[in-house]
Amino acid sequence: MMKPLTTLVLSGLLAAGLTAPALAQAPALATFPVGSTTVTVSELTPGLDVVWELAWGPDNFLWMTERRGRISRVNPATGQVLPLLSIPDVSQQAEGGLLGMVLHPRFAAQPYLYVVYNYLNNGQYREKVVRYTYDVATNTLGSPLALLANIPANLYHNGSRLIILPDETLLMTTGDANVSADAQNPASLSGKSLRMNLDGSIPVNNPTPGSYVYTLGHRNPQGLVQLPSGRIYSSEHGTTTDDEVNLLEPGRNYGWPNVQGMCDEPGEMAFCSANNVREPLTTWTPTVAPAALKYYNHPAIPEWQGSLLLACLGGNLLAHLPLNASGDAITGRTYYMRTYGRLRALCVSPTGKVYIGTSNSNTDRILVLENRAFLASARPASGLDFKLWPNPAQQQATLELPAAGLSVQVRDLLGRELLALQPATTTATLNLSTLRPGTYLVQASGAAGTATRRLVVK
Repeated sequence: MMKPLTTLVLSGLLAAGLTAPALAQAPALATFPVGSTTVTVSELTPGLDVVWELAWGPDNFLWMTERRGRISRVNPATGQVLPLLSIPDVSQQAEGGLLGMVLHPRFAAQPYLYVVYNYLNNGQYREKVVRYTYDVATNTLGSPLALLANIPANLYHNGSRLIILPDETLLMTTGDANVSADAQNPASLSGKSLRMNLDGSIPVNNPTPGSYVYTLGHRNPQGLVQLPSGRIYSSEHGTTTDDEVNLLEPGRNYGWPNVQGMCDEPGEMAFCSANNVREPLTTWTPTVAPAALKYYNHPAIPEWQGSLLLACLGGNLLAHLPLNASGDAITGRTYYMRTYGRLRALCVSPTGKVYIGTSNSNTDRILVLENRAFLASARPASGLDFKLWPNPAQQQATLELPAAGLSVQVRDLLGRELLALQPATTTATLNLSTLRPGTYLVQASGAAGTATRRLVVK
């Protein structure tokens, strides 16, 4: 039987280190060295179908899309999948289906999730961006709002990733929909990166007034990430040559189909000079079919700090791409994995674990990469514990604390603080009269650490 949402959310908080008990580790599938660090590979969740996107949620769960149309939350402690929605009008054909996803950066206040997917519009294959609203009480997504629809699509070359920029505009990538000339057509939404406001309108400061187009000249970009520095990078499929990682700059042209890879042939050089083309940071020939692109900057795997990680469909590779200090050059390439099939989705957790979604159709899974020695040494010991009763409760509950002066908060399952107190003694009463019936998290913090208990209010 599937565990209830409240148990899974609490497990997610445990996995993020909010309480002291250590969690059981999954069996290792393999290990590999990254410099002097040993990285362990384990399986989190099997039985999936083309994992297209993985994102770390504010509830400390993985949020996932599968190309057939399902959106789910995944418990990072147990691997259990909580389905949220199967989008009814997703049309999964060849490379098309449910693709990229991003959560609103202020999810607790605005519980919006944005996805891009392919659908049929009067028999024509198209792509659209849709916003959903998350209901924590029912663990469902609803109230769909199409922000941008009728984007040209094809069975091949649809992109598409989504990120939300610090100014709360949405950036998405689109493929050329197998019509390569449209990548250079500024009136077409194909073969571009597109920037929009979160209500679907066009930002007034876009490179071309009245146009969604942020950059043009792309073939099939399937990776997109912004670094804390503000720099934006994308990964892009070439043809039989010249896969690319690009540094995206507003208004720039990235060459396709007139330029493949660098501006290094006479015709390409002339086109680049005349059309404000930005050369890629690196290219691959033979191709590796680059997919998700993420930034790693956690001390758990120090050799990867300040680097891009790239999931590749071709060669079943995870590529490590270190950046120079200014972020405008890739200074090397190292490859890992190779034995788990096509790799498409990536997510880096706050504890430095890397989650990878495979793309092998019907036999897919989420893999976990971690430095277990770092995680064991970094887990804080905590002598903190407390008692809470009655549970379930109605108007009030009693806390028995190990010391006076601890900080106590009551939060909902999205982490929003609803009550706060700092008892002067070791016993305190929680006034629950302002809380609706449901499940909450009671957290106590002090010098000895932090502990969390689940509380049900009737």
